[in-house]
Amino acid sequence: MSSKIYLFILSIFVLSCGANNETKKPNVILIITDDQGVGDLGINQNPNLQTPNIDRFASESIRFDNFFVSPVCAPTRSSLLTGRYSLRTGVRDTYNGGAQMSGDEITIAEILKEANYETGIFGKWHLGDNYPFRPTDQGFDESLIHLAGGIGQVGDFTNYYAKNRSYFDPVLWHNNKQKKLDGYCSDIFTQKAIEFIEKNKSKQFFCYLSFNAPHTPLQVPEKYQKQYSETNFDKEIYYANQLMQMSENDKNDARKIYGMISNIDDNLGRLFQKLYQLEIEDNTIVIFMTDNGPQQLRYNSGLRGKKGGVYNGGIKVPFFMKVPKKFQELKKVKNLSAHIDVLPTITELCGLDLPKNIKIDGRSLVPNMKGKKGEDRFLFSYWTRKQPEKYINMSIQDDNYKLIANTSFDSEIKNFELYDMKKDPYEKVNIIDNNISKAKKFKHEMDKLLGELTASKNLKTPPRTKIGTCFENPTFLNRNDASGDRGVWAQDEIYSFWRVNFKKGTYNFNFKFKDTIKSSGTMSTEINNIIYSKKISDSTFDNIVMKQIEISEGDVDLLSFFLTSEYKRFYPFWIEIEKVK
Repeated sequence: MSSKIYLFILSIFVLSCGANNETKKPNVILIITDDQGVGDLGINQNPNLQTPNIDRFASESIRFDNFFVSPVCAPTRSSLLTGRYSLRTGVRDTYNGGAQMSGDEITIAEILKEANYETGIFGKWHLGDNYPFRPTDQGFDESLIHLAGGIGQVGDFTNYYAKNRSYFDPVLWHNNKQKKLDGYCSDIFTQKAIEFIEKNKSKQFFCYLSFNAPHTPLQVPEKYQKQYSETNFDKEIYYANQLMQMSENDKNDARKIYGMISNIDDNLGRLFQKLYQLEIEDNTIVIFMTDNGPQQLRYNSGLRGKKGGVYNGGIKVPFFMKVPKKFQELKKVKNLSAHIDVLPTITELCGLDLPKNIKIDGRSLVPNMKGKKGEDRFLFSYWTRKQPEKYINMSIQDDNYKLIANTSFDSEIKNFELYDMKKDPYEKVNIIDNNISKAKKFKHEMDKLLGELTASKNLKTPPRTKIGTCFENPTFLNRNDASGDRGVWAQDEIYSFWRVNFKKGTYNFNFKFKDTIKSSGTMSTEINNIIYSKKISDSTFDNIVMKQIEISEGDVDLLSFFLTSEYKRFYPFWIEIEKVK
């Protein structure tokens, strides 16, 4: 049993695991795509995109027409898995060390695993790539993932150098070991999820199928590229309260994205057919959703904004849930719902209790599925780089109104924006001038929640990668999880470091640089108030090895860089650290 489970009392009533589906708890399949907006579905009146399998699934499911997530992916995924606002979990960004979910968090995978479910993830994780943040540390029995936020991004050093072919024949991490697989990434993840389902068809299982598509880089198999090669985009796009025309670059991007989505649609058709063939669809909860709005300008059902912003175009997404018939009451739910509600909803549908002594921000949607409105509540959204920035890109809403803050930290209330979400879901008319008292009420709720979240333990004391444990050795620290200046990405001359915790021992280090360096200089790494340096003669190299460094136990902000003879600093692209004794 996971040590985290002992932190709370979990009451579970486990039913028989026999062949009779009536006595089994329902299987759970959670499907999420990356950067697919509300408008990226045929069922939502996209004039150019064909998604027949998802459309059919939506027509057979309960549709939540007022469902919201975070503006970007890692925060959404942490809230989805824990039922908590991302800041409570330590997740505050998509990189810069801000996409590591605390190992103390209780995930839906852990809850289901404790109830004798087999658990598997296939695709994107993006909540930390080292112990104790990995899927296998957070409740998953089987894990097939890529590193960082996307295949071929700077944090995914195993595929970075593949460049415009990174989505094809990628090197993935299967149960924390590198493994090269053949094929296109979305095909691979779907096939492995299907194999997991087949293997566990007679058991109870939780399958998290987390596509990295249609996120950039926009790489698509030729068959799907051709499908939209002649597509014309003659409709104006509503964005940021204006009507805009798509540029040629926008259109070219959309053609690739639509190809990537059609590929996902075909893959989901295979998965849905497999559930039918295995005769388990009547005892399987299936959820389809996306993690935020579109990154690029294209059709988005008239919503204002896109990924990264708190207007509806960035945070309102499709959410379809197909449940066993005994739970099904309505076809549409119009009440406010969100990513934080998924965990409490799944636990109730599976007959399990929520973890005790932990703040769960979400609530079960089962009453809404039975036609009940539920209590009024506020939903908070935000995103800025590195840390929350007061009154920048923040919103708070209920079922009727939404307050948006995009102003100075000491701004008057009149500089906020207020929208009537019933009359104006496209956020065209700012009504704050005539509703100051209502706006102040919403601002008070925003301030209260912002203060509570920014005081969270995991935000004040960010979680650290643990090095030298029996769970991971060697450890590969990648650029996605490096902290430092806001621009830490592929730029290797920008200040960066890793927050880690060392076990006492002797270690070897291999510092890998993004590009070849042609210079003499000094390699330095700072550990526990001691600097270890090594002179490098005139040479050409892309890595430097330092061995037999004795390190005492404790927290370290690991700062390592190569200083050239011209006084230029180069920070490592990744670091391999191995405990040798």
